[in-house]
Amino acid sequence: MDILEKAKRHREEEDRLKWEGTFADYLEIVKERPEVAQNAHSRVYNMIKSHGITEVEGVRRYGFFGEQIFGLEEAVERLVEEYFHPAAKRLDVRKRILLLMGPVSGGKSTIVTLLKRGLEAYSRTDEGAVYAIKGCPMHEDPLHLIPLHLREDFRRAYGIRIEGTLSPLNSMRLEREYGGRIEDMPVERIFLSEDKRVGIGTFTPSDPKSQDIADLTGSIDFSTIAEFGSESDPRAYRFDGELNKANRGLMEFQEMLKLDEKFLWHLLSLTQEGNFKAGRFALISADELIVAHTNETEYRSFIADKKNEALHSRIIVMPVPYNLKVSEEERIYRKMISDSDMAHVHIAPHALRVAAIFSVLTRLKPSRKQGADIVKKMRLYDGENVEGFSAVDVNELKKEFPDEGMSGIDPRYVINRISSAIIRKDVPAINALDVLRSLKDGLADHASISAEDRSRYMEYIGIARREYDDIAKKEVQKAFVYSYEESAKTLMDNYLDHVEAFCNKNKLRDPLTGEELPPDEKLMRSIEEQIGISENAKKAFREEILIRISAYARKGKRFDYNSHDRLREAIQKKLFADLKDVVKITTSSATPDEAQLKKINEVVARLVDEHGYNSTSANELLRYVGSLLNR
Repeated sequence: MDILEKAKRHREEEDRLKWEGTFADYLEIVKERPEVAQNAHSRVYNMIKSHGITEVEGVRRYGFFGEQIFGLEEAVERLVEEYFHPAAKRLDVRKRILLLMGPVSGGKSTIVTLLKRGLEAYSRTDEGAVYAIKGCPMHEDPLHLIPLHLREDFRRAYGIRIEGTLSPLNSMRLEREYGGRIEDMPVERIFLSEDKRVGIGTFTPSDPKSQDIADLTGSIDFSTIAEFGSESDPRAYRFDGELNKANRGLMEFQEMLKLDEKFLWHLLSLTQEGNFKAGRFALISADELIVAHTNETEYRSFIADKKNEALHSRIIVMPVPYNLKVSEEERIYRKMISDSDMAHVHIAPHALRVAAIFSVLTRLKPSRKQGADIVKKMRLYDGENVEGFSAVDVNELKKEFPDEGMSGIDPRYVINRISSAIIRKDVPAINALDVLRSLKDGLADHASISAEDRSRYMEYIGIARREYDDIAKKEVQKAFVYSYEESAKTLMDNYLDHVEAFCNKNKLRDPLTGEELPPDEKLMRSIEEQIGISENAKKAFREEILIRISAYARKGKRFDYNSHDRLREAIQKKLFADLKDVVKITTSSATPDEAQLKKINEVVARLVDEHGYNSTSANELLRYVGSLLNR
């Protein structure tokens, strides 16, 4: 289907969703589907909920944010369950401005953008349908047509509570055009859209001296005063301010705390009382969620100012810190790269991971807990198992510094440095060392980093480099070991024979002499020590292996090289240690002989086919590991 055909299908779908009728017709819809009368806060919460909610290790994950927000599950859960959910139930938090507070490039704007795009899509579904009085510039709720003295009867009949009063313009239309017959007032289905200024508004502060409150609340249309005779005639007023247009949906305030005080009081009136003052009219009702965002420095200045004390209790502050999980930080970079013009560049495996390691380290605070150095803390936060620590320890570490993640290196800096590395190298591939080098070079020009932080960050680049050294050796280790796959399987089978004899207190028969020999303790320990199995733990580990073999046998399966992850790792490390001299010679030889060249090509092919490298980055990896082994 070409693009024009898709555009045609979209228009047809838009036409299909449109609906117009009278208020009497609308009441029939409300009777069948009461959810169409939900308020803005309820609409946002139900939109989030419609994408599914799962629970992983006690933390709720919301499908709505799934592929856009990474590593902020706890912050998002708090946002949804402490603000959107109770607000949807008409609890008092809905009468507060929602303020997302966190460091730059931490995800605040992304969250708001997701909410806006989500509402646009949700209003096109049956459960998210929104109806308004036709011809109203504020897309007013049709239920405002019901007189105040009949609303209690309506609530008993329909189970719906009506909030807000009819706007001045619609009050005049009702009387003059329809003779007060609310049943004849026209109603239409509307579709929320930021571009068309329907139910979604955005306000950005400019120069306080020149910015007019009319940007928020609308203004008098002086060209029509002569026609209508009065500034208090609603037909002579433009209801086109951001608060007017955002009615029924969401209003985003960028850098809210930079606003002049008079703007803030309009916001507080709207959130607290559900109305605002515009022109020479009575208070105008509006139903919208006010969400703002700011950084921590501006927020601290705001609350330190005594004249803002009255505003504090009317704002719900939701911290949005940086992500503190290396694996999730890596996903952030992948997404940012996929959205850019750099997507064609080959970025070698682990290049983004080492950048993520560096970034996360800059955001962590060294723990006072015994033995929990910053690298272990980083691994624990990322869900890795660290000997001597449990899930309880992780929770304690997170509670130690409630503001952890509110400072450090931001993702945009990392992507900028990766871009710089690509341009400087001028090749369609970069590796982890290129990224680390670029991150290091950029620190000198990072204006907001103090000399003390710069020194600390240099240490973290060193840690990230050491982490990469281990990763690189393991990559080459795996590739070489697979090239000696038969040797690995033979070594494992030999180990298993000795383990079985040890556990069953048997002896082994020498295949050549027939002599009975005890299990080879030296062989078993040489393998077990590769993965840190202590002398005291060796018996338990061997018994675990034997139990696994028995379990496989009961299921009719054969225990093989891939059946036990830790044993496979131990075999790989042992074989690699035995092959280290071969690897050193093969990877560092300037003029490899035919056998060495064949082995290099096999390893490169495996790195390309199974590990995600291209030929350039695979050869660079081999040369680097060769240099490490020759030190």
